[in-house]
Amino acid sequence: MHSVLNRMKKEGRIFPEKLFIFILKAYGNAHMPEEALGIFNAMLDYYACKPTFRSLNCLLNVLVKEKLFHKALELYSHKKATGIRPNFLTFNILIKALCRSNRVDTAYQLFREMPEWRCVPDVFTYTTMMNGLCEDNRIDEAILLLDEMEVDGCSPNVVTFNTLIHGLCRKGDMARALKLVDSMVLKGCSPNEVTYNTLIDGLCKQGKVNTAVKVLRKMLENKCVPNAITYSTLINGLCKRGKVDEAARILSGMLERGCSPNVFTYSTLMHGLCKEGKVQEAVKLWHEMRGKGCEPNVVAYSTLIDGLCKDGDIEKAKEQFKEMSDKGFVPNVVTYSSLIDGLCKAGHVDEATTVWQEMIDKGCIPNAVSYSILIHGLCEDENIEKATKIWQHMLDTGCNPDVVTYSALISCFCKAGRLDEAAKMLDEMLYKGCQPDVVTYNTLISGFCKQGNIYRAMDLVDEMMHLNCDPDVVTCNILMSGLCKNGKLENAGQIFEELVIRLAKKGRMHGALTVLEVMLQKGFPPDTYTWIIAVRGACKIRKVHQTIDDCWRKIRG
Repeated sequence: MHSVLNRMKKEGRIFPEKLFIFILKAYGNAHMPEEALGIFNAMLDYYACKPTFRSLNCLLNVLVKEKLFHKALELYSHKKATGIRPNFLTFNILIKALCRSNRVDTAYQLFREMPEWRCVPDVFTYTTMMNGLCEDNRIDEAILLLDEMEVDGCSPNVVTFNTLIHGLCRKGDMARALKLVDSMVLKGCSPNEVTYNTLIDGLCKQGKVNTAVKVLRKMLENKCVPNAITYSTLINGLCKRGKVDEAARILSGMLERGCSPNVFTYSTLMHGLCKEGKVQEAVKLWHEMRGKGCEPNVVAYSTLIDGLCKDGDIEKAKEQFKEMSDKGFVPNVVTYSSLIDGLCKAGHVDEATTVWQEMIDKGCIPNAVSYSILIHGLCEDENIEKATKIWQHMLDTGCNPDVVTYSALISCFCKAGRLDEAAKMLDEMLYKGCQPDVVTYNTLISGFCKQGNIYRAMDLVDEMMHLNCDPDVVTCNILMSGLCKNGKLENAGQIFEELVIRLAKKGRMHGALTVLEVMLQKGFPPDTYTWIIAVRGACKIRKVHQTIDDCWRKIRG
């Protein structure tokens, strides 16, 4: 390139700017931004061609595409000082670059600088600036720009409105998002599929699936054709709220309107059906998907395998796992975890261990869930030695156990009568910052009660309450049974009264009322003082009528 230019210079040729624009674009397409910058800097001094905003904008585009945002801004600042007058396109390129590099304040300053150069922002400028502000969680400032652009005579387009609607939805302000859609319609701007998809997604994320269904109907009324994203988003939202039957109706409507579901659509509904225990319907949907030529992916296979395992059909789950591998799909940690869980629950713990080893051998790294599943399965199989080995492997690989993993191993130690080791595991759990839940404590409390160590059990109750973990009905029943077996049933009333008072005074009324309910069911009516404390606590959370009604109902049987 340089040899050709040098030859042209020796021949005394004139270098027009459009030649350099062509060269700059060529360097840009070849991802050679430094060469583009070099040729631009040589234009005036070496080739006697004065650059204008046209070549400047071309180079700015090259730098921005290569994400060299700082160089683009430096170039603009330097060339502005040397007399190149920017135009509105120059500002558009730079504002977009600055917003993409999270320098929204600098972009906004540049936006406000435009009138000084007699550059009028266009709809692209405003929309880009709004998008930057929305990405910076400054949605209110972005909406003010909408008012400003209309005052300045610049009409917003559907992209402008979609940008703001997306910002409001991401913030969770669905009321304003819906109002903005009404506003855009009044201003003669028709919502498109992006508008409706954004609204449906935002509503589903907030659990407002009924409103999302109404938005779909409105979309259809306005002759805007929903696409696979629209339907998949809504089906996913409905399934998450347990409205699987309605999700299935949406899928039927999708097919009636000639919109082909994709593998995500089918997988989402299959997952929802499996969660509701409708595994056979999920299997039917699987065959329907295959019949329509929609090939499953890893997620779809994993969903089906998980459903079959939860339904107890471990043989079919193994068949699908084999088919998946035979077709070249690589099972992920979710796939393996589902199969291991199914095998453990079916009592095939040795086979589950083999699948576990296969997972590791194939380079699939176990996570906290998969460790918990196998440890729990081994513990249920009373194979505590192997469970502790897997536990140690988990720690050695740097995977932090969660409360489920700890609880599984604690339960295993308790069943084996190794309560000291179970208690040490609880101490380790607390030391590592993993908060035990009521299940963890119930397991240990039960273990010590069965051992006859009621005082150690009561110490654990004190500890769990200190850690803001309230006793539940199971805790109370374990304690009641422990006191009975250890000949201390006459102390039950006093012990439970103290629990009610402590919980009520700390404002933890759910726990207090749970203990009170167990007392009444077991025939240990509290004394007057305990009643007063409990009712006062309930009054503070505006549940006085409910409390009185519940108490009378318990007393009367």
